[in-house]
Amino acid sequence: MMNLKNYIREFEDFPKPGINFKDISPILKSPQAMQHVIDTICKHFSYESIDLIAGAESRGLIFGNAIAQKLHKGLVMVRKKGKLPGPVYSIDYEIEYGLATMEVQQDAIEKGQRVLLVDDLLATGGTAFGADKLVKKLGAHVVGHAFVIELLFLKGREKLKDCSNILTLVQYER
Repeated sequence: MMNLKNYIREFEDFPKPGINFKDISPILKSPQAMQHVIDTICKHFSYESIDLIAGAESRGLIFGNAIAQKLHKGLVMVRKKGKLPGPVYSIDYEIEYGLATMEVQQDAIEKGQRVLLVDDLLATGGTAFGADKLVKKLGAHVVGHAFVIELLFLKGREKLKDCSNILTLVQYER
């Protein structure tokens, strides 16, 4: 079994003082680590009926695309405000160090579709909760959330209390 923590670097006080940033660049650089992440997530959700993968900007899109390719599913982009053309739904949400707005195109997901949400990090849960709400606003069902990293001390999982299928591959107590 691969220890993914060996592929995660930490940068103190980035992007601002007090934040200990978890850098997944070494995972992306390693074909073996990246394949392990994708295979583990796909295996975990293999029993779910999934129509689409939704990746949260920006690193969630990287992992989401790879998962979508392996599962032969489409990818929906959940992006920061102003990055998507056409009619969009928006939601404001809190992140670890401020406020943000995310959007999804109104025609990206059809009512009743089953969507797996993917991102690199579960911290305070703001991004995941916002993405969850956007997908549900389009009338879809969220089958689960997949993350590479979870910062347990920020209790982001509590914001996803309505979701019973949450996968995180690496957890940090502090």
